[in-house]
Amino acid sequence: MLQASNVSLRFGDRKLFEDVNIKFTEGNCYGLIGANGAGKSTFLKILSGDIEAQTGNISMGPDDRLAVLKQDHFEYEEHAVLDTVMMGHKRLYEVMNEKNAIYMKEDFSDEDGMRAAELEGEFAEMNGWEAESEAAILLQGLGISEGLHSKKMADLSGSDKVKVLLAQALFGKPDVLLLDEPTNHLDLQAIRWLEEFLINFENTVIVVSHDRHFLNKVCTHIADLDFSKIQVYVGNYDFWYESSQLATRMASDQNRKKEEKIKELQAFIARFSANASKSKQATSRKKMLDKIELDDIKPSSRKYPYINFQMGREIGNDVLIAQGLTQEIDGNTLFKDINFNMNKDDKIVLLGDPIAKSALLRVLAEEDEPKAGSIRWGVTTSRTYLPIDNSAYFEGAESSLVDWLRQYSPEDESETFLRGFLGRMLFSGEEVKKSPSVLSGGEKVRCMLSRMMLTNSNVLLMDEPTNHLDLESIQALNNGLIAFKGALVFTSQDHQFIQTIANRIIEIREDGSILDKQMTYDEYLDWKESMAITG
Repeated sequence: MLQASNVSLRFGDRKLFEDVNIKFTEGNCYGLIGANGAGKSTFLKILSGDIEAQTGNISMGPDDRLAVLKQDHFEYEEHAVLDTVMMGHKRLYEVMNEKNAIYMKEDFSDEDGMRAAELEGEFAEMNGWEAESEAAILLQGLGISEGLHSKKMADLSGSDKVKVLLAQALFGKPDVLLLDEPTNHLDLQAIRWLEEFLINFENTVIVVSHDRHFLNKVCTHIADLDFSKIQVYVGNYDFWYESSQLATRMASDQNRKKEEKIKELQAFIARFSANASKSKQATSRKKMLDKIELDDIKPSSRKYPYINFQMGREIGNDVLIAQGLTQEIDGNTLFKDINFNMNKDDKIVLLGDPIAKSALLRVLAEEDEPKAGSIRWGVTTSRTYLPIDNSAYFEGAESSLVDWLRQYSPEDESETFLRGFLGRMLFSGEEVKKSPSVLSGGEKVRCMLSRMMLTNSNVLLMDEPTNHLDLESIQALNNGLIAFKGALVFTSQDHQFIQTIANRIIEIREDGSILDKQMTYDEYLDWKESMAITG
């Protein structure tokens, strides 16, 4: 159990937390959410003791152990991988080293023998004899092969270092586990393994993540950081999002009778209870959901951009024919002799090597010429492209956002229209006068999405469109692309984004060929798993 009592923190005139009181209890996984800059990572640092709050205190059980996912990927460069994992349980690692040092002595005294016996007892109580095997199991589950366990951390790739630090946090069954963006840089297999690990984890977990699918899978509760307070809600991220939207609708309709609102709430609760995850958490979560009252859910202060892609003209049946496409970079073949057609209802996600996916999108967007082969777009198509690197669109742009957007809008659109358009993308008031060159990564992506919407294209090409976006913008973009009536080709690492949008999968395989399947992402993953089992 971990508890924050009357915690407050200010940075200058900015108030992050004010008299926050919250208790995180055993057996629950809390998704800590909040708008960008609200202080989620800062609050985790207060819980871990890395930052001291100006008022209030943090308390745990007297014998409880807290573990944190470290963010410094170079902290353990000179240590072996297996040792780095076991360092996650500081006391166990200290006892192990002191015990081993005593046994290494040439002049072993009676005092040494007594001390060694004490250490052996403590070591056994901490399940020390299973430590190396537990560390190895964690590493293998996350995709770190046994051959790397004795290597130094300095010898590992960046993504493998992230996995080792995650294994370090998970090691030794900590009583409280704090995870800040644990799925960053993890491959799909490692994420699925981590989901199962946390679903079956019996102690307390607090996690910050932009991965909605991950939050939906592992969270029993959502801790919402809003109005400088933290409010805890039963359920996963989807339940919180839908309930906050429901609360907003109910609050705006003062004329409806309370009985009608209660019926709507009951129907909403029943739907989420029926769709609860089939895990150990499901039964208890369903019971908690059933106890929710009308006043338990509250509107959020979150602002969601309005993302709505409209087509200037209907798209015909002939959309795209790709024949014999081959592309190379620096002599390396990314894809070779691939052929596919695109239909007007297709929403295609590209899977495989990130460089190959981006290269194929650039060819389809006619930004690059292929090494061989051709593409032919239908005469009714109009395309717009979102690159993974948008810096070229903002280089030397020292004018206002209104002026920046004007260059992509029809000539007859007024400044009032452009200001309104930017307002729907959360650039309001004086913000529209900002120079595009000083925008954050997320703000630039929102500007690029504005540019795309102004074109009224019926084919969208998007390379990692959720990069740099906060949860609110990701949700808005997700909803906008679900509603889009045209054709779409995109890449993404976001499981829920892919699952809810794509109806066709094109995977670029290691040999440069493609695997083309008309199915959803979850169906594709199940199919791949069944193929692996059958060999």
